[in-house]
Formats: sequence, structure tokens, C-alpha cells
Amino acid sequence: MKQDFPIFSRLVNGKPLVYLDNAATTQKPSCVIDAMSEFYSVSNANVHRAVHTLAGEATEGYEKCRKLLKQRYNAEYAVITSGTTEAINLVAHAWGKHNLSSGDVIVLTEMEHHSDIVPWQMLAETSAIEIRYVPVTDGKLDMDAFEVALEGAKLVCVVHTSNVLGVRNPVEDIITLSKAVGAKVLLDAAQAVPHELIDFRELGADFMAFSAHKMCGPTGIGALLISNDAFTEMEPFMGGGDMIDTVTLEGSTYQTNEHKFEAGTPRIAEGVGWAAALEWISNVDLESHHTRLLSIASDVAEQLRNRGMAVYSSLGPGDAAVVSFNHPTIHPEDFARLLDAQGVAVRTGHHCAQPLMDKLGVSGTIRASFYLYNDASDAEVFLSGVDRVLEAMA
Repeated sequence: MKQDFPIFSRLVNGKPLVYLDNAATTQKPSCVIDAMSEFYSVSNANVHRAVHTLAGEATEGYEKCRKLLKQRYNAEYAVITSGTTEAINLVAHAWGKHNLSSGDVIVLTEMEHHSDIVPWQMLAETSAIEIRYVPVTDGKLDMDAFEVALEGAKLVCVVHTSNVLGVRNPVEDIITLSKAVGAKVLLDAAQAVPHELIDFRELGADFMAFSAHKMCGPTGIGALLISNDAFTEMEPFMGGGDMIDTVTLEGSTYQTNEHKFEAGTPRIAEGVGWAAALEWISNVDLESHHTRLLSIASDVAEQLRNRGMAVYSSLGPGDAAVVSFNHPTIHPEDFARLLDAQGVAVRTGHHCAQPLMDKLGVSGTIRASFYLYNDASDAEVFLSGVDRVLEAMA
């Protein structure tokens, strides 16, 4: 599969690139790069606002992305955003501000990405809503505590798959329990959609946020899938062109479809690129690759433990192939720089999940995350690189 990705033809520090930073962003196949280049070369124009040929081609290419998103994830509405972060903020502003008031309860978890914590804290500062956090125990959500936290909840926000631990939360049970008390559910699926095909309507969530760049698409674009019931409860939070129906000096009316939440010039080339990525990934058997990569990651985790590392990822059935670890004495950044010198790319830091780092009792971790184009040979190079780091720092 690497032959589809131009970046794997380069050397990093004189070594073939072994890219294990996929939880941060994935590499792009040629079809995505070519689609965006072709758009700028032959069809560049603004969308929705003209009848000339280029505008028609641009509109068709951009709206193809929305159509594919709805088809792939069985969604009633797909709002195009700049990514998962904007998608979650959209829910906070367009739904939260109009449906939550003083004393209302939002349930979050200790393993949320900052993008699913900060917007709700900001909302709480102005609306006096109550935020409850479900604790993490032994790397998993405490579901008994979750049921207690649900009392009186109006909204539940939960990460589908952790970007730090790779653990897949029991989202089906979470949604069922939340609906039983009348709460809406927002899923942060940024780390989920790259690894599994989700039927949004069947799953029963109200909102699902994710990004293109985690699944071989461009950066700077993402989506918020919205159920029909939730969509009717939302109001615009950005005003401008394209989201309006009519504008007079006395007032304005708004579109009734997804454009209601997409003010201004959209991410046209990125939409074209994401459409190409969606078509490319539709030909990939995600389930078999997920099983294959989880096996590789599990072996890597065991090998790291054998080398004296603390491994925080449990890598159980359904989890993503993410291995977060630390050496007892070597600083994560030093470790990662020495791996980079060997052409191996991993990530270090708190991974925008500081509350989870606090729960783990660390300031950050080293994270190796595997994706479709990784194979056992990448794992071997990584482990050999780890051995060299240990020798160098002995």
C-alpha cells in the first residue's frame, strides 16, 4: 500500500521513513494530492455563487464530499467544518447555548481531548451549567460511575476511541444509557473513523465529529454529522454569506440545510481532496487491517515491556493500534529525537489530554500509532531503533 503514498519515497536523516505518528495525522495518497492539484489547476472558482463553468465544477466537486460523507456514515446531515475541534465548538455554540441553561448537566470523561473539554468549560463560565467527569480506572471508563453521573444529564460528550490509549469506549452502551435519561450524545470520532466504518443513524448518537486528515484526507477540513432531531434544535452561530436565505436592512432569514452552519467561503480544495480520500478508503477492508495492526501493536507493546518500558495502552479487542509508553529514566523528547535520527517518527507530549496524563501520573508519553500502510517491518525497525536508543543512553 505504501506505493500509493509519495512521502514514503523520501529518506529522513538518511534512513527510509517509518511513520508512526498516525494518531496525529495520516499521510496522503497520490489520488488526494492529485485531486487538489487538479482543482487548483483547471477548476478553481468559488462555489454556490455563479453559473459559469468553473463555479459549477467547483460546486460539484465540493458537494461530492458531503454526499460521500452522508452515504458512508448513513447520516441525515453533514456540516463541513475545519475539523473535529470546530465541529465540537459548533455543537457548543449552535446547540448548547440555545438548549442548556443554569443547572443543566453535561457529562464528559477524564480521557477527553482538550477539544471536548475546553468548549464546555467556556460555556459553563457564561451559562452556569454543571460539568461532570466520568473517571478512568485502569485505562478504561468507569461505567458504574458513568451511570451515576447520568442523573439529570442533558448532554453526554464522549471520545469514541482515545488518542492516547487507543481504547475503544463502549459507545453503544453509553448511547443506550444516555438516551434512557433523555440526554443527547456527542461522539468525538476523530480516532474512530480511520479504523472502523460507523453507521451513524443506527448507532443513535445525535452528533459525531471527526477530521479528514486522520483518514488520509487533507488537513483543515472535518465534519459534524447531526441527527434530524438535533438539527431542528440548532441555531446559527456565524453569520455571513452562503448561510442566508434573504438579507434586508431589517433582518435576515437562514437556509434550512447544512449551509445554515457554513458561513463564508468553504474549504473547496480540501473538500475535493477529502472526496478523493473517501473514495480511496472505501476500497480498503478496514476490519482486516484493524485486526492486523492491532496484532502488530500488541506485539510492540509486549516487546517494550520486556525492555523495561511502562506501557499505558491495553490494546484489547476493538482498540486502535496506539502504543503509549515511557522509559523510566529517558525523557520522552530525548527518546523521540534519537528515534527520529533513525528515520522513525513518533509523537511525544500530553497529546492534548492533560487530565488523562494527570490520571496516569505522568506529564506526557511517547506514542507510536500505526495505520493502514504500516506493517511488521515498520515495527521491527521501530524496535531496533528503541534498542539503539537504550544502548546510546545506557
